[in-house]
Amino acid sequence: MSPPERFFFPKECVIRKSGEFDRVFKGGTRFHGKGFSLIVLENSCGFSRLGISVHRRVKGAVKRNRIKRIIRESFRLQRKQYPAHSDIVFTVRPDFVLDSPGEITEKVVELIGQATVGR
Repeated sequence: MSPPERFFFPKECVIRKSGEFDRVFKGGTRFHGKGFSLIVLENSCGFSRLGISVHRRVKGAVKRNRIKRIIRESFRLQRKQYPAHSDIVFTVRPDFVLDSPGEITEKVVELIGQATVGR
């Protein structure tokens, strides 16, 4: 028996190329949270894709990689909470303090919810 599809995180769901990042940075809508920002741009893929950018001032490769793992896990488990059919770049600043995928998802939902109420 295979696990449910929501537990998969295929390569197609990852923004990897610098041109793709640049396109989102230039044309996306920015949502600023404490220690991180989300940049969201609609895509034509039919599914959401995630890119992660952790600032070098977050010292230590182990810490930067742990942050990326936690963000990917949040996206993988709670994909429906993130904007649909969009390229999402998650930028992390040095004052980032969230420690679990659940906390990250909660803050993302709160941030997106505040932005949609303000429109």
